[in-house]
Amino acid sequence: MSRIVTPLWWVLVAAGVVVAPFYLDGIWLQDGLFAMAAAIGAIGLNLLTGATGQLSMGHAFFLAVGAFGYVYFASAPSGDGELDGLGLPTPLAAVLAVLLAGVAGGLFSPIAGRLKGAYLGIATLALIFIGHFAMSNATPVTGGHNGRPVPPMELFGFAFTDTPEPLVIAGVPFGALERLWFLGVVLLVGAGLFARGVLRGRPGRAMNTIRDHEIAAGVMGVPVTRYRAGVFVLSSMYGGLAGVLIALVFRQTVPDYFGLILALSYLAMIIIGGLGSVAGAVIGAFFVSMLPSLFTRYSDALPLVAPTGQEGIGAAEAAQILYGLAVVVVVLFLPGGLFGLFTKARLRLARRSAPAAPVKHALTPTPETRN
Repeated sequence: MSRIVTPLWWVLVAAGVVVAPFYLDGIWLQDGLFAMAAAIGAIGLNLLTGATGQLSMGHAFFLAVGAFGYVYFASAPSGDGELDGLGLPTPLAAVLAVLLAGVAGGLFSPIAGRLKGAYLGIATLALIFIGHFAMSNATPVTGGHNGRPVPPMELFGFAFTDTPEPLVIAGVPFGALERLWFLGVVLLVGAGLFARGVLRGRPGRAMNTIRDHEIAAGVMGVPVTRYRAGVFVLSSMYGGLAGVLIALVFRQTVPDYFGLILALSYLAMIIIGGLGSVAGAVIGAFFVSMLPSLFTRYSDALPLVAPTGQEGIGAAEAAQILYGLAVVVVVLFLPGGLFGLFTKARLRLARRSAPAAPVKHALTPTPETRN
C-alpha cells in the first residue's frame, strides 16, 4: 500500500505546485516564494545544526550577504557616487553572490571549526550585529538604512519581471511573481536534492558521527575540524542562495530585515520541522513563514487575534507566540519534529495495511513433532 501512496503523494504535490500560479492571488504567490527562500536557508542551517551539531545564530547574516551581493553585482553604476555596482549579467551576479556568502562563511570557518555548542552560538550571534552595522553604513554598496532596489533576474533573454505585455498562458498573465514561482521551485528542489545526497553519502555519516560522538569520530579518522569548517561554508552558501531569492521577490533590500528575529526564526524552523532532515527543514520553513500570513488573512475568524488596525494581539505577535509554543512542544514531546510525527504516522499506516502473517494452528504437525 505504501508503495502506491508515496508516489501518488508526490504526483499530487507536483501537480499542485504547477497549477498554483494559475489560481493563487499575487499575495499568496509572494508568501509562497518567501517560504521557498526560507526553506532553502533552513536546509543549509539544518546541515550545520541538525546534522553536524553546530549551533549557529548568525544565519541571517549570510542571507544578507547573498541579497546585497546580488544587488551590487547586478546593479549598474549610478554615476552620482551614491550607489555603485558592477552591472554584471544577473545569472552571474547570483552565482557570485552565493560564492560571496561562502567566502564570508570561509572567513569565519576557522572559528566554527574550533568552537561548539553555546560558544559557537554566541560567536555567530556577533555576526548579526556586525553585519547590521556594516549594511547600515556601507551606503555605496547597500544603500544604507533605506536599502536599494533589486535588479530583476534575466535568464537567456527571459526576464522575471512585469513587462508591458505580460506573457499569457491559459488566459493567466504571467508577471514577475508567476515567473519567479517556477524559479523558486527549481532552486528549492535542487537545494533539497543536493543536501539529501550529502546526508546520505559518506560526508553525511561523518557529520552525524561528529554530532553524536566527537571523540569517536576523531578516533575513526574523521577530520573533525575540517568537516566543521566545510559544513559551515556550505551552510553559508545555502543562506546566500536564500538571500538572492528573497531579494528578487522583495525587490528592495533593507538591512533591518536581516536581523536577530530572522535568525531566531530559522532556528525555530529546523527545530519544529525536525533536526537533521531535509524534509523537516522544508516543513518547518513553510510552517513558520506562512503562519503570520494565515493569521493576517483570517484574523476575523480566529479567536484572540485582533484584526489589522485594532488593539490586541496582532497576527505577527500571535504567530510568534504559536511557533514559540510549538518549539516547546517539539522539544518536550516530539524530538523528531513535525517530520518525525509524519514518519511515525506513515509507518503505522503501512503496518496496518500490510497483510497479516498466517497463523499456524497449534495442532498442525511440524517437522519436529513428526520426528
